[in-house]
Amino acid sequence: MDAPHKDAPHSRRRFEALVLPHLDAAYNLARWLCGNPGDADDVVQEAFLRAFRLFGSFRGDHARPWLLAIVRNTWFTTWQKRKTAAETGYDEALFATEADGLPDWHGAPEDPEQWLLREEDVRLVHAALEQLPVAFREVLVLRELEELHYRDIARVADIPVGTVMSRLSRGRRMLAAAVVALRDGSPRPVATDTTPASPASPQSAGDPRHGLQ
Repeated sequence: MDAPHKDAPHSRRRFEALVLPHLDAAYNLARWLCGNPGDADDVVQEAFLRAFRLFGSFRGDHARPWLLAIVRNTWFTTWQKRKTAAETGYDEALFATEADGLPDWHGAPEDPEQWLLREEDVRLVHAALEQLPVAFREVLVLRELEELHYRDIARVADIPVGTVMSRLSRGRRMLAAAVVALRDGSPRPVATDTTPASPASPQSAGDPRHGLQ
């Protein structure tokens, strides 16, 4: 009966070593999902409490995707409670049509649109990102800011890898168009909210790739 008590200090130390280093990534995702720092603080606090309670079931040494899935699930619960009847989901076909012909974020190095998005004022790009529907915003944040693998993004957002790739492609084009519109002073209307996928139970994920910040 003393074993769980004796293991508690070890579990806490392991949690602190594997999970706490990703506090900034957790807050970054929560901030982009919530849209304001106050709600993001609440989501992160609740997510870390959940993560600590669930840590006994975590397997592996790469906790960032696992933690971000919990952050995303915690945000989803909050979002679902606040959702109004007027809010609707997005139409994949509609956004596919709107994205046709718009610039891609990751085009060839000589593409002017790629240069624009990488050289433009960071605040302008962030303002454009805030205009995107959350379904596209979350995958862009996870890929471009947190540098997660596609499979890890799929686990965090609880969607198939193919959907991750599709939303990234459309999201990059929508983001480029929004940056152009903001720069030119004529904001292009973009839906500000969508219905995200309902979360599944957090699963341990693969090794994330670091790089772009």
